[in-house]
Amino acid sequence: MANLLSQAEEFAQQGDWSNLAQCLQQFISTEPEQEFTHGEQDKVLSLAMQVLQSGDFQDCWEVAKVFPRFGQAAVPPLIGLLREEDAELEARWFAARILGELAEPTAIQALVDVLQTADDDDLSGIAAEALANLGTSAIAALASLLPQPESRLSVVQALAQIRHPDIIAPLLTVVDDAQPTIRALAIEALSSFHDPQIPPVLVAALQDPIATVRRAAITGLAVRSDLAIELNLEALLADRLWDLHLGVCQQAAAALGRLGTDAAVNGLVRALNGTNAPLALQLEIIRALAWAGTDIALERLQATLTTPPPCESPERLYQEIFTVLGRWATAEYQPLVAQMLVDFLNSNHLVLESAQIKIAIALALGQLKQLIGLEPLVQLLATEDAGVRLHVIAALRQLAPQTTQQRLAELYTSQTTSEQLRQGLKIALQEWQVELPHY
Repeated sequence: MANLLSQAEEFAQQGDWSNLAQCLQQFISTEPEQEFTHGEQDKVLSLAMQVLQSGDFQDCWEVAKVFPRFGQAAVPPLIGLLREEDAELEARWFAARILGELAEPTAIQALVDVLQTADDDDLSGIAAEALANLGTSAIAALASLLPQPESRLSVVQALAQIRHPDIIAPLLTVVDDAQPTIRALAIEALSSFHDPQIPPVLVAALQDPIATVRRAAITGLAVRSDLAIELNLEALLADRLWDLHLGVCQQAAAALGRLGTDAAVNGLVRALNGTNAPLALQLEIIRALAWAGTDIALERLQATLTTPPPCESPERLYQEIFTVLGRWATAEYQPLVAQMLVDFLNSNHLVLESAQIKIAIALALGQLKQLIGLEPLVQLLATEDAGVRLHVIAALRQLAPQTTQQRLAELYTSQTTSEQLRQGLKIALQEWQVELPHY
């Protein structure tokens, strides 16, 4: 062991931190149950601290494995490094991380002291992260700091990361804090728990003057479908669709889509058809209706295709509808969705003059993989737009390959096929490396 220590000291003098870290690991792994002398312990700790202060990230990562062997004895030098203002932030982070892993009472108290007194936000954040890593053993110490405004944000951040029911009580004390960041963090963390004290807090937060807090409350309520009737949840969330902040409206739309009830869908449709609904919200509502995935939601989207709402960009709205229809997840509705797309292609709607709309419909039919889309897709090959044609070919590839190729070859040789369509068929067959039949 003496030889290993001598070798370690040589590596330290040379500034060879990588080999020093490996040497120290070898040293503590030799007869691991053997007690070190006081002098040996001091030397190993001193050398390990040098690696933390001067080594690169990998060196620090390796030497961090040495410290747990020394327990409480490692706490003072690590705290010293943590408090050293001129030290590299990475080194201080490692010091805090190691303290958190030691789980010694003195380490917990030291981290709490740093969190309580630090003027540096980075240092407070490091200490909070280390305390959070300690888990439930740090909750009481953190909760004791909540009355102090200067450290409250870091404390709440640390508590929020622990995700244990014991954090509910302390976090409930800050849901009305003057700092909106603290309120939002507390509400977000509380939303992870099914505790009867929490839903009233989330409902109250829907009226918070700060948008980030309202959004956190919406996110929390979105996963409480079990309370839909008790809280009249659909109405509460639908009301936020008319919020003054667009982000809150979009969050409410996503939440209603997640609930997926008929009442939620109807609330979405009312907002979609509202005269003042901005395009960004309308698009989010379209996505939410698709996420709901119910027959009522599909009916409402079909009605929107027929009678679109007032919109600043109808083409963009149609494009989004076709995109979500192509991703319709409920298999039993996919044939009906494909039929809706085919019917729209046959409707001669003015929006079909747009190449982007044709591309959106083609992609949707390809994703649905329904053979009802074969003929309409084939007919789209007659377009002169190269981009549309390439997307149609890509969509056709997703249908039954043998049936599709046979149909393409059959039409290519047909005397009734227009020359424009034949050119599109030729390109498709060549893309598939199929020998062109004679006609």
